[in-house]
Amino acid sequence: MRFGILGTGVVGKTIAARLAGLGHEVMIGTRDPEETMSRTEPDRYGNPPFSAWHEEHPKVGLGTFAEAAAHGETVVNATAGAVSLEALEQAGGDNLSGKVLMDISNPLDFSRGMPPTLLVSNTDSLGEQIQRRFPEAKVVKTLHTMNAQLMVDPAQLGGGDHTVFVGGDDAEAKATVKDLLRSFGWSDIIDLGDITTARGTEMMLPVWVRLFGALQKPLFNFKLVR
Repeated sequence: MRFGILGTGVVGKTIAARLAGLGHEVMIGTRDPEETMSRTEPDRYGNPPFSAWHEEHPKVGLGTFAEAAAHGETVVNATAGAVSLEALEQAGGDNLSGKVLMDISNPLDFSRGMPPTLLVSNTDSLGEQIQRRFPEAKVVKTLHTMNAQLMVDPAQLGGGDHTVFVGGDDAEAKATVKDLLRSFGWSDIIDLGDITTARGTEMMLPVWVRLFGALQKPLFNFKLVR
């Protein structure tokens, strides 16, 4: 399958590497591919520049947001939540129309420092905003409640015995995403319902941030015991 990944941060690169490793055709999208490849300094978290990562993953293509969205049969929004709508505008509604759009972003606002607050909550969500703006896309909210490494390899924590949530309006799109999650190793997949359920899962992020502060490590996740 062909995937377009929007975003060259840790999440985008982690998802892209896993998909390529599973044999999929992957292209990562960014605003300015030339500028992205020209960076030589580590990012703000100390990770190597994209060019160094790309040398290790030469099968992953790089293009603009629009080129990556056009390439993908499924598109993954791995951009920062504060700029997701802008990035998706650049990707283009025509390039998203009729496609599964996996939204793994969170509406985190770092403008007042740490811990971040939410840009939208309670009566709306970023997932819903994306679905409203791109009504012909099939938005599925998932994978945004855990660290990037766990997204693609849940087995590294507790043998994979923890939970991932899925929400969206299109049943067929959710089935496609669930199959992909299973290929990553997920077994406890809970379908919460329509895209309005993104309100609840996005509001889990302030709890995740506090847990990260208390545990001083990112390798943890939520598990629904039932």
